[in-house]
Amino acid sequence: MQHLGEIMALTVAILWTITALVAEFAVKRIGPLVTNIIRMVLSMLLLTATMFVMTGSLTPQYTDLKTWFIFTLSGIVGYVFGDTCLFSAYARIGSRFTQLFMTLAAPSAALAGWLLLDECLSIKCLIGIALTSTGIGISVLNRKRDDEGHNHTNLKLPFSGILLAIGAALGQGVGLVISKMGISNYESLIPENANSISISIPFASTFMRSVAGLIGFSAILFIRGEHSKMTRIFHDRKGLLLLLIATITGPFLGVALSLESTRHTSVGIAQTLMALTPVLILLPSYLISRQRVTWIEIVGALLSVVGVAFFFI
Repeated sequence: MQHLGEIMALTVAILWTITALVAEFAVKRIGPLVTNIIRMVLSMLLLTATMFVMTGSLTPQYTDLKTWFIFTLSGIVGYVFGDTCLFSAYARIGSRFTQLFMTLAAPSAALAGWLLLDECLSIKCLIGIALTSTGIGISVLNRKRDDEGHNHTNLKLPFSGILLAIGAALGQGVGLVISKMGISNYESLIPENANSISISIPFASTFMRSVAGLIGFSAILFIRGEHSKMTRIFHDRKGLLLLLIATITGPFLGVALSLESTRHTSVGIAQTLMALTPVLILLPSYLISRQRVTWIEIVGALLSVVGVAFFFI
């Protein structure tokens, strides 16, 4: 199917919009570290069930030490570093502004893809990345007038929150590239006639990343001495429901589709399309939190759409 990778990446952007909205509430109720650990556990359970239905095995098949090493590295970069920064940023500056800085994931993925995978992007694709990233940035930079009629950018954010959001973007972009390296190695190990195994690749790959994520988050939890916080979540039904939704749309379907999209298009293009989340989040932010949408945000959204169109022409 033509543009299958691009369509998957757009689907991921929608799923991650839901994740961002739900996770912001979950983090504020539970905390970023506990949120990430529970998400990894729920994700592994869902991925295990999916692999069993597809292949009859509870664990990834035809893997080797190199495959596990690459996906472990990807899990450390993308989950332990990237998601720790991401969820901490949600708690400090909110999902909407965090997603502004997540636009840096696209150029970081494109650069890492060029350095590690020797991926070359056409001029058309570079224009698409530039337009989409610019549009995303414009759409979340809200300007307002003061009493004297001067324009000011409404972006008074704590510096620590900004650094965390930038770290999250770098973790997501570089982690995706490392995952593509792992998928390439994994595909070479699977026999040609093992169709069911081939179909399960994105879920098996996500499972291996999740193992690394769970170990990493658990280690941080015990080092910080915060393991007592884990018991609180089981008395918070609303928090658990939020985490389940954030898990399904995030490390289960969202991450699996993001990895699958890189099998059909370059990581730079995939990451740029996934970065449409800050544009998509405008309407639900208005409906849920009553955040006013300005004309400049609409212009930014339209510019992003034009940028996305460059990937399909």
